[in-house]
Order: sequence, then C-alpha cells, then structure tokens
Amino acid sequence: MVILGAGPCGLACAHELQRLGRRDWMLLEAAPTVGGLGSSVVDEAGFTWDLGGHVVFSKLKSFDALLAELFEPEELLHHERSSFIRHGGSWVPYPFQQHLHHLRRATARRCLDDLTAAQDRGRAPAGTDFASWLEATYGPALVEEFFAPYNRKIWATSLSEMSASWIAERVAPADTGALQHALKTGSTGTQAWGPNAQFAFPAVGGTGAIWQRLAACLDGDVRTGQSVVHVDEAAKTLLTADGTVLTYGHLVATGALDRLVAMTAGAPEDVRHAASTLRHTTVAMAGLGYRSPTTDRRSWLYFPGGEAPFYRATNFSRYAPANVPDSAPSRYSAWMTETSLSAGTLLDRTGLVEDCDTALRRCGLVPERAERVSGHVELIPYAYPVPTTGRDAALTLIQPWLERHGIYSRGRFGTWRYEIGNMDHAVTMGQDIARRLAHGTPERIYTAPRTTVGAVDAR
Repeated sequence: MVILGAGPCGLACAHELQRLGRRDWMLLEAAPTVGGLGSSVVDEAGFTWDLGGHVVFSKLKSFDALLAELFEPEELLHHERSSFIRHGGSWVPYPFQQHLHHLRRATARRCLDDLTAAQDRGRAPAGTDFASWLEATYGPALVEEFFAPYNRKIWATSLSEMSASWIAERVAPADTGALQHALKTGSTGTQAWGPNAQFAFPAVGGTGAIWQRLAACLDGDVRTGQSVVHVDEAAKTLLTADGTVLTYGHLVATGALDRLVAMTAGAPEDVRHAASTLRHTTVAMAGLGYRSPTTDRRSWLYFPGGEAPFYRATNFSRYAPANVPDSAPSRYSAWMTETSLSAGTLLDRTGLVEDCDTALRRCGLVPERAERVSGHVELIPYAYPVPTTGRDAALTLIQPWLERHGIYSRGRFGTWRYEIGNMDHAVTMGQDIARRLAHGTPERIYTAPRTTVGAVDAR
C-alpha cells in the first residue's frame, strides 16, 4: 500500500496499518515536513502560527483515543469558546441568529419578523441552493445583515452556485420564542452552541504538534519531499518528481482530488471534466505579533463586513502562551487572520499585513501604539473544498472510477466534502480505509457520494 500525503488522514492511515501489524506500506509527502493543512510554523520573531484556525474537538471516540495516546493530559490546554461577530461597529455574540437582542431594536425586530415568517413557511425543498436555503430558513433580513456578506467573504463564491447539502452542524438553528423573550427582557446571555463550544489546544507547538507526534510513532517507510507527478492505474505505478518509479497494490490518496485525477494516466474524459469542475478556496493566513500584552479573553472573531480584509481573526496568544516569544503573553499578543482569495489572485504579502494591521487596530483589538514585531504570511492554495451545486454529481463519476482501479481518495480534499472536513473526520477516514483494505471492515465516515442535483456543469 502506498499512501500519498502526510496530513491528518495519511498519517492516521499509516498509524492504523502499523497498529494492525501491517508493514507493507509507504507514506509519501511532497512537503519537507508532515502535517499538511494541520501544520504549524514558527516565524523569525519566535511566534507560532497555524495554517488557519484549528481547534481540537470531536465526538469520535477513535480520535479522542489517538489524542490520549499522543498527549499527557497536562500537555493540552482546554478552553471555553468565546466568539463574536463584528457588526455595525460593535460585537454580537456567535451565533449571530441566536443573539438578535444585541442588534439595534429596529434591525432586531425586522430580522425576527422575517425569521418567524420563514419558519412558518417550513423548510426549504431538497436540492435547494445555499442562497435560497438561507433565505427560506432565516428570512431576507438575517441574510442581508450577516449570512450573505459573511459567506460570500469566506467562500469567494456566489451563494446561488453552492449546494445546501453540506449544512448539518455547520449552521446554527434559531429559536424564535427565545429570541422574542430576549428582545422583551433585554437578556444578554449567550448560548454554547455547536461541537466546538469547548475545545483543546496543544500547550506547545500549535496544532502541528499533533501530527509531528503521530509521525514520530511510525516506524515504517515515511518519505518527505517526495512529490508524485504521475499515476499509471493500469500498471499500478507512481512516478515521483525526481524520476523514481514505485509500484503499489492499493493507493490511498489524501491530497486534492482534482490534481489526483489530472495526473492519473487512464482517467476517461468524463472523469477529467468532472474533476475540473470542482472548486476550492485559497486562503492567506497573516499572523501579526505585537509587543503588547494579551488582554482580550475571546477565542476568535468573525468579520462579515468590509472593515477588514479577513473573514476571521483568532486570538492565538490566548490559545497557548507558547505561541508567543518566551511563552510570555504578558508581554506579547498574536492575532492570526484568514483572508479568502479568488483563484489566480496575486498576493501582495506586504500590503495584506498592512491592511490586516490597520483593521485590527481600527476594531480595537490592538492598541493604536502597540509595536508590531511580526507580520508572517502563509498562502494555503487549497483551504476549503467548495460545496457547489454540481459537486455531488461530479463525485459520483470520479470516486467509483478511482476505486475500481484500486485508488482510494480520502481526507478533506480527497473526498472534496467540507461537511466531513474537520481533523477528526480526516483521522477517522484514514483509520477506516486502513481497516477496510486490511480486513474489509466498513468505513464509518466516508460514504459513496450520491447525486443530488442534475448533471455535472461548470459550477
């Protein structure tokens, strides 16, 4: 077995094969280090940054067991989530739709009236696009105030071109009765909604510490700096960038599905076309470090409006003292920002850092006179797989063809399904495909895709 990609999914696959007593595997990673999208970096000033906002939470026992194997209890820091949304120059607790009483009264009343009317009409029909689903679920006022601007900002995609099939636990519900009571009484309480209401974070090393430790547990053939450029599914061979030819029996691919299809020799035209329609976001992570104490107690903040280039800012020095130089949040603070870019956008790194710095100060997160001592940028070319209306139809062509040829594409971008794109999902998919190939055990997370909308198109 050959595993492509030493991110959470690929590492978990290798680890599970090893646990099952299998030694006939090889793990290839194109980057010089392991971790994939879960990697962390330390900049020249001594600040640690993740590749985007990651926190550790799970309802999957196998992921929890793996974490317990890798870390002693004291090596993980535990937090209660505290998240807010920037709206109209003030802060509204997350989720927005559960805290309308924090808005101006006229705006709150308009949102609540539209929400009540939407709920009276009932659920959106199956197969509805995301824009229509939002309006049918929450009403036009809430969509205008938050959902449309925020989702356009994070997805860099028209919401009418996105499916609503991925929603699940990703979008919070709203209780009109509770909201009516809050407007009447002026309640300011917050509700701990969602699976990440409590989360953990490594005390040292950022999220990447998890995957570094997992890789250190492997005693098999792990090769970094090995990029695969060609797959011959008929001959079951791989060609790496340095000209090495490798033979495999089963291939577990955890990288981007569109790239996998493009480099697979015998992929038929309909499969290639389907892969070409898959869309993803690119994100620029700008980490800004300051010689100024960490005083903000919040976890992360959302920015749907134009006052900031980023859609999210994470209070990274709050996550772990070791994320700043000398583990001294009493002297330093660190804000990790994420900005979505359209495909092909040329990134002005210096300009992005300056724009993010200006926005952080303007919103009161950084003191006006605080000295900036770090401005580190990481470009994540494949950040989120976009759940477009044509995605599921494309996957029904791609995945069965690959599996018929002994190629199993798993992980966030291997499945191209945002709804199973968390770290715990990726780990479980890696474990599951290892068990399936070794013993025929059914997979728990991944299921074969089903078409929900028409034919494959360019969306």
